[in-house]
Amino acid sequence: MENSFKKWLTWPIISIVVLALVLLYGLAKYNGLVKANIAVDQQWAQVESQYQRRFDLIPNLVNSVKGAMTQEKTVFDAIAQARTQYAGAKTPDAQAAAASQVEGSLARLLVVMENYPQLKSIDTVQGLMAELAGTENRVAVERMRYNDMVASYNASVQMVPGSLVAKMFGFHTRELFKAQEGTETPPTVNL
Repeated sequence: MENSFKKWLTWPIISIVVLALVLLYGLAKYNGLVKANIAVDQQWAQVESQYQRRFDLIPNLVNSVKGAMTQEKTVFDAIAQARTQYAGAKTPDAQAAAASQVEGSLARLLVVMENYPQLKSIDTVQGLMAELAGTENRVAVERMRYNDMVASYNASVQMVPGSLVAKMFGFHTRELFKAQEGTETPPTVNL
């Protein structure tokens, strides 16, 4: 009789232990997904931080160059419009699209500056250009890190058994940063 009682008691205990392990795994996976989701948001904030640095430098550069050349108003207007669109963007995709417009406008400004050698002799312009070049490198690095974080997060959300936990708690894949169409072609400026 005691032996059958032990058998009867063993299965519920094994079931409880297995259920507890499954629950612990599910909680650990959920916490991992939350942490990865926060890391992706934090990395996008780093990208935005570099965009902000770029946008803070642009007015100083534009104003420095404006004094030397007033006839290139269209380039300055394009930069101002792109900055305004970025400020109004609400999603990372919209911000990335607006940032790409800023990059195109900056490229046109750089072409204009190349056509005006007297600008190269202005120390303020040179310093701002160096700052802007450094910022562009930082933007590229932060975008790369963002894409790495998103790829890692997306793998966690899509791979079994994490995908089961992700679906249960509403985690979805995130979009990678992609360059806008046409950015592979350098801009042309007609003077």
